[in-house]
Amino acid sequence: MSPWLHEEVARRMEARLDWIRQPPAAWCHWDPVRGGVAAHALLRQRFPGAHCQIFESAEHLRPMAKDLLGPAWWSPGRWRVDFGAPERGSVQMLWANMALHMAADPKALLAAWHRAISVDGYLMFSCLGPDTVRELRSLYEQRGWPPPSHAFTDMHDWGDMLIDAG
Repeated sequence: MSPWLHEEVARRMEARLDWIRQPPAAWCHWDPVRGGVAAHALLRQRFPGAHCQIFESAEHLRPMAKDLLGPAWWSPGRWRVDFGAPERGSVQMLWANMALHMAADPKALLAAWHRAISVDGYLMFSCLGPDTVRELRSLYEQRGWPPPSHAFTDMHDWGDMLIDAG
């Protein structure tokens, strides 16, 4: 359902959660349809008792998110899943795979994530950087074509924006 690359990046991100000592009581999966439906299952398995908030920012993907990720009516975990934007300070982990580099206003997105994360919570995110598709950019330039994508933000700049967001 989700792009292969997004699922692979999410799988590798999920493996990094072995380093986290205290599991979240509540977590948010931000844009799960594009970011990794299969990865969502790994996260639910890792944190079976945690409340899960699912937020799909693309309105046209919200029904798909509910169909793919909503628990069955008979599931004992159905009361631990909500759909929609997380409340201020309501999650200890916010999971956002491959979303930041596509945001029209990344500072606003970082601010929204910051609002959702509780004190001592953490953000797990991934994004593409400026060296992504470098060879493709070179080929397009040689042919006189417009760039194949926007110029991705450098990780140092993302770090500065994260600090600015709090």
